[in-house]
Amino acid sequence: MPVPIKTGTVLRNRYQVKQIIGQGGMGCIYLAEDLRLEGRLCAIKEVEYERALPEDILSEARDQFQREATVLARLDHPNLPKVSDFFSIRDRDYLVMDFVPGKDLREMMIEARQKNIFLSEENVLDWAGQLASALKYLHTQDTPIVHRDIKPSNLKLTPNGLLKLVDFGLVKMLAPGEVTITILQGQGTALYTPLEQYGGDSGHTDARSDIYAFGGTLYHLLTNQPPTNVRDRFLSPGHLPRIREINPTVSIRTERAIHWALALHPEDRPKNIDAFTKALFIEDAPITQPYRSNHRQPKLVQMPEKIMIAVAGSLIAISLLLTLLNNF
Repeated sequence: MPVPIKTGTVLRNRYQVKQIIGQGGMGCIYLAEDLRLEGRLCAIKEVEYERALPEDILSEARDQFQREATVLARLDHPNLPKVSDFFSIRDRDYLVMDFVPGKDLREMMIEARQKNIFLSEENVLDWAGQLASALKYLHTQDTPIVHRDIKPSNLKLTPNGLLKLVDFGLVKMLAPGEVTITILQGQGTALYTPLEQYGGDSGHTDARSDIYAFGGTLYHLLTNQPPTNVRDRFLSPGHLPRIREINPTVSIRTERAIHWALALHPEDRPKNIDAFTKALFIEDAPITQPYRSNHRQPKLVQMPEKIMIAVAGSLIAISLLLTLLNNF
């Protein structure tokens, strides 16, 4: 775990660290004051690379960070924080973004659960519409951008009701004809991570991976329960409870759209954000199978667990092999 920067430290003769507001295996996120612009607060994301990386790989990773930070700094959308600066200090890189005040949706969901109530479908769909706008903007850039870490704690609601997708930690640029690039190595948060995102940068992640995480986030917000982990669902198809089994007040249309987004295979999900948004707000999504049921499952589902585990292992091994081949 990287050693955090001390409170009061001034970075780049400009940003004075106030406190840590997030921490992970690759670095921290700091709340800082911009000393050049009095009263302006910013969030600074720190990236520290693994010390064991070969020098050429480390150099390539840092070059990629610089290129991608430049792309992020050009983004301008009301539901995204503005990236205003990036810099390096010794073995760490830093990305400077607007600080977004307010609660994140995870906090709001926890408060609802403590009161033994659900967040209202109306509010959740309002947030969904705003998130969809941000993701469509990212996905339709000249070089499409996939976020890869959509989750309730990365969605903040400002005091005036504006939703912000606040963390660019696992962003990928889908450069045509190239292996996809990652700013910060990682797999996303397991509860919302699609199956194709496991096994490294094998080139299989695209906009439909964000749609899966989007659906998983909405599922969690509407039920107060996280969706079943994809690896468990792969071994036990039909294990994901239907939303209305948990929260019967949710509309059938919303339930069907979210379960469509949560299909295990990318080809079975909405092909883009427009298709998902249409299913949420305009017309019903396709009915997805299998449903969780107490009835006897088909024999294929009852395949011995050892065999299913072997199949899962083979898929991951294939993904890793593709990663190695793409690196040559």
